[in-house]
Amino acid sequence: MSGDATPPPAPPDAERPDARQLAEAFALFSRASEELSSAYNALQGQVVQLTERLQVLMATLPAGVVVLDERQRVVQLNRAAELLLGTGLEGGEWSSIERNFAATETPGEVDLQNGATLRRLSVSESVLESGQGRIVLLHDITETHRMRELAERNERLAAMGEMVAGLAHQLRTPLSAAMLYTANLRQPELPAADRAKVADRAIERMRYLERLIRDMLLFARGDSLGRQRFAVCELVAELGHTLEPIARARSLVLSVRCDCGDLELVGDRKALGGALTNLMENALQATDAGGEVTVRVTHSDGRVVFTVRDTGRGIEPAQQARLFEPFFTTRAEGTGLGLAIARGVARGHGGDITVESTPGRGSLFTLALPLSADAMPAENPDKDPA
Repeated sequence: MSGDATPPPAPPDAERPDARQLAEAFALFSRASEELSSAYNALQGQVVQLTERLQVLMATLPAGVVVLDERQRVVQLNRAAELLLGTGLEGGEWSSIERNFAATETPGEVDLQNGATLRRLSVSESVLESGQGRIVLLHDITETHRMRELAERNERLAAMGEMVAGLAHQLRTPLSAAMLYTANLRQPELPAADRAKVADRAIERMRYLERLIRDMLLFARGDSLGRQRFAVCELVAELGHTLEPIARARSLVLSVRCDCGDLELVGDRKALGGALTNLMENALQATDAGGEVTVRVTHSDGRVVFTVRDTGRGIEPAQQARLFEPFFTTRAEGTGLGLAIARGVARGHGGDITVESTPGRGSLFTLALPLSADAMPAENPDKDPA
């Protein structure tokens, strides 16, 4: 028996493709190849058109567009971005460009010194769907910011006009009383004890006038806020220690709690402390002995929220609508400017004050301020998200 391998049997004639079948298969392949080639050419043409349109769109967009790669390097930027940031920035680090941005009191807005001109920019970012980079949008809102400042100034001037209308009465009453008390001091027959009492009353009216003028000046300068970084909880704790003796003297419970940890705000610490002090003092004065004033501070969604709640007599709806008007007060010894100043401070920081009150069930004042980007708490990248 031979050791050679036996060749496989040849397929039957029915299973062999003939020349006609091979020709048909080749023709089908050729048609498919031509269709794929035509589709590729059409797709390539569409890509060219889309690229051209994208380039035209990028060039004509009024907003600056900066494309960053996964290493935060500048890949592309349009003409508007070059006018704002300068040319020759492709391939550079975005962090080196950001160093030229100065944070402002409004989150999402920065100041940029462009030559001799200071520009106000709105900056927003979005992550590419691939996750391999970001797109930064820059809107020049310099004129919008100027118009906003002008509108706020005009609003303040209008409020000042209303103040002047009521100022004569506000000054005349205590001034007349002070003059009357002072005139009595000229009477030689006035006993020493009565003379001291009259002098004290005259001084009291003079101090009221001083306080009224001081508050009026604070209200007029409400848009001149300083800017420094300070710890939220430290400020609140300081105010709590200051007002605790007043609460104790009135037989009230003052509860102060801050849940912001080491969070910091950027703004005018003195002005904000004055606004919060005003809210807390009003709450203490509106609450009878045995009541409670609760101060809570929290932060979420990029905001710091201060709440001052009391168990006092509450505020009538008609009065709530006028609480923040200059010279409106429900207390005989009040100047009527405290809440107007507090709202001006809040709005000067980009926030506002709201009130909720039910007669007989107390009031809740809420002062909410946005956090600027450089004051946001940093996230710990090593922290387990679980």
